[in-house]
Amino acid sequence: MKIVVLGAAHIGRALVEALHEEHEITVIDIDPDRLAALAARYDVRTVEGDGTTELVIRKAGIEDADLFIGCSPREEANLVGAMLAKRLSRAQTIVRSTSSAYLDAWRERHLEVDFMVSPELETANAISATLGLPAARQTDIFADGKVQIVELDVPADAPRNNLIGRNLRSAEVPASSKVAAIIRGDQVVVPKGDEQVLPGDRVIVIASPTSARAWARLCGRKEERVDDLVIFGAGQMGTTIASVLLERGIRLRIVDADRDRVRRIAERLPGVRAFHAHAFDPEFLDHERIGRAAAAVFALNDDARNLYGAILAKRHGVRMTIALVHDEVSVEVYEAGGVDVTINPRQVTAEEMVRFAHDPRIRQIAMLEKDRFEVLDLTVRADSELVDRPFAELPATGSVIGAVIRNGDVLFPHKQDKLHAGDRVIVFVESRRASLVERAL
Repeated sequence: MKIVVLGAAHIGRALVEALHEEHEITVIDIDPDRLAALAARYDVRTVEGDGTTELVIRKAGIEDADLFIGCSPREEANLVGAMLAKRLSRAQTIVRSTSSAYLDAWRERHLEVDFMVSPELETANAISATLGLPAARQTDIFADGKVQIVELDVPADAPRNNLIGRNLRSAEVPASSKVAAIIRGDQVVVPKGDEQVLPGDRVIVIASPTSARAWARLCGRKEERVDDLVIFGAGQMGTTIASVLLERGIRLRIVDADRDRVRRIAERLPGVRAFHAHAFDPEFLDHERIGRAAAAVFALNDDARNLYGAILAKRHGVRMTIALVHDEVSVEVYEAGGVDVTINPRQVTAEEMVRFAHDPRIRQIAMLEKDRFEVLDLTVRADSELVDRPFAELPATGSVIGAVIRNGDVLFPHKQDKLHAGDRVIVFVESRRASLVERAL
């Protein structure tokens, strides 16, 4: 596939990282240093210039492109570039936008682009999924909530039980679940019958929501219900997160040092208690009993402030901290500082955009472990050679089919089960092998 990407900043880099091996990519940006850094690391073509001009779009080869992705920080440029791409080619157009007005206009079909992706909305959905299983390091929801991808850290001091420390063949693995991978240090262990989940491991599981919670308990993770949450930061990101979580019935407080922001969110979301205060004010934290909250989300615009705020909230008693990360190198620092969950808005936005460069049968993609692995929601072709073959006889492709959605029902397959044409399968695979799985299915 020939892809033109407008924007070589964070989201553009994430897209190139995920797609460069399988696709012919051209990146447009006005910053020559960004382009040079991409060209030095990846086999991509670059075009320096303004992507809102026909000259530059043509120079990038839009006439022959299959896909245009506008992901620059300038959303007006993304829209203009996409509209030019529509006029000059048959390329599908995907645009990043932070504007709720643009999103509303697109939903009402007033904007001529194929799809819009909102970093704020994708981040809010990721936080919502995390709150559904607080014990998980990362979780993604598939198949309209019927299937959950869960990444769990087994504590190093976790006691051995009917699951931990026993061969998977004889272990009491929760029903309606399947182990996709065991990560032990830098090693990925294929979950065969004679392998074990051990203390200190990280395990990736595909399961029903009920079984995902059972896995958390068996892995020694406490299950705590999140019904009271504090958001620090009332900007566009914090406001969107609050809107999504309000729909889940979670009691919310939001804190910001900007009085006007607090006033606006109080008017827009009357169900939220809004406070004009500083995230780092210990007197405010004590007075408002912030430490009693089940969780806190730090949606400030600076990684250092998010980290400090999360550590301070922990010291005041908050059980779970979620911090947004704006620079990938901050993730390890967050983890070392004790932040429970980190979410990169640019990364979750890139994940949503990446699926448009895959087979059109793919409905959803999640990327795990710094993009080393992907989880695909893929429909099986009628002419696939794997149709009507028992799972035990399927060829090894470095992947695990963790769940099958058939006629609206979810099946967690066993060796004797067979694939049917038209099945939706939830597949865990190494990113470098994803195209092989797509072709096979």
